[in-house]
Amino acid sequence: MHSIFKPLTQHVSFTGELKKDIQLFLTLNQCPKTAKHCIEVGTESRRIAMLFNANQAAAETAGWLHDISAVFPNNGRIEVARQLQIEVFPEEERFPMIIHQKISKVMAQDIFNIHDQDVLDAVGCHTTLRSSSTLLDQVLFVADKISWDQSGVPPYINELNRNLEKSLTHGAFAYINYLWERKETLKVIHPWLRDAYEELKDKVRLV
Repeated sequence: MHSIFKPLTQHVSFTGELKKDIQLFLTLNQCPKTAKHCIEVGTESRRIAMLFNANQAAAETAGWLHDISAVFPNNGRIEVARQLQIEVFPEEERFPMIIHQKISKVMAQDIFNIHDQDVLDAVGCHTTLRSSSTLLDQVLFVADKISWDQSGVPPYINELNRNLEKSLTHGAFAYINYLWERKETLKVIHPWLRDAYEELKDKVRLV
């Protein structure tokens, strides 16, 4: 385990039961709301995986893990990423919140011993998606947007759900397109989001 994680884990008595351990880890590191959100996204990921014939257990696991990096405050995330030798894009330097997906991916492997590459990759792009996204990537991406971690009803939810009835890719694109139509108001446009937009825009036109 990387030394940067030791202060976060030394007071946690891990049980070997992943769901419980994630809840413990987040709660004991003062992130109880994130613990609740992660469990909810896990449940939603399993539901969406069932609808689209994805691996339900993998989807649930990815949901549980996706925001575990919330234990690092925004203003420290770029330094954390550098210590973990994660590539940092200029857009992530300007808006550090967005790099949490990459940090969660490393934590899932290093702290929780996840070695399923599909799960790790889905965790690593759950905020922005990416080009050549997998079925599991899209399952987690959509689940996170449906079970969002803010108050009220997501402003894009009706459009997302309507498109989800067509296909998972349509559902994923609905959220990306929602952001794209408002890109002038965004702090940054992550290059992975841009790639996903360009790729999925063509795919949804063909279906």
